[in-house]
Amino acid sequence: MAVDPRIGQVLVIVPTYNESQNVESIVTRLRKAVPDAHVLVADDNSPDGTGAIADRMSAADDHVHVLHRAGKEGLGAAYLAGFEWGLAQGYDVLVSHDADGSHQPEQLPRLLEAIGRGADMVKGSRWVPGGSVVNWPWAREFISRGGSLWTRLMLGIPVKDATGGFNAYRAETLRGMRLSDVASAGYCFQIDMVWRALKNGFTVVEVPIDFVEREFGDSKMSRDIVVEALLRTTGWGIRHRVGQLRRLFRRG
Repeated sequence: MAVDPRIGQVLVIVPTYNESQNVESIVTRLRKAVPDAHVLVADDNSPDGTGAIADRMSAADDHVHVLHRAGKEGLGAAYLAGFEWGLAQGYDVLVSHDADGSHQPEQLPRLLEAIGRGADMVKGSRWVPGGSVVNWPWAREFISRGGSLWTRLMLGIPVKDATGGFNAYRAETLRGMRLSDVASAGYCFQIDMVWRALKNGFTVVEVPIDFVEREFGDSKMSRDIVVEALLRTTGWGIRHRVGQLRRLFRRG
């Protein structure tokens, strides 16, 4: 797919930690799916050599870049570093994309087409009509569906897949979201980003994607990440509802 010239230059950010079995395949598929797009591998000093593989790919392809980070600081921190790099380089659309094979590079055009139609942020969604999960254990699906439902109830947002990580943002959207205040990681980072977009008046659109359980390597999901998402979302929701009540009383 050729990138619609109206949306400008696209950067796909792929955070990695010990993804030596996956990173080359994912970057290759991204480059084939949208040849005009650039890819930034944000590696957290992986001890398995992921960074070296990314460096080799970058040396052979001027559309592939590598951001070497000091160590493992979490998914949210890696994406924030990638956003900062991409905004400084002048990219117009920035995309978050997992390195483990769960996101399908071939479906990136769906997100970019929605950006081209005017969306400020696009979420690849597992839980809208046409979306799906493949080879997921029931417990993972329960946690993901439950987390998105809890988020909708607490924050009052219409997004069906608040925890999904396959997202596209206009540069102006990211600049308007006060990224310097983001301190969350994992599932919670994804919720934080869509919540900030909506609070700042940006248009968020969901498009269906197929999410496939990783084939190689170990999942980075942990109980701590799930607990962080639950606690932070609950805290945001309570403050949001209290704020609504205060505004209601003032009008009365």
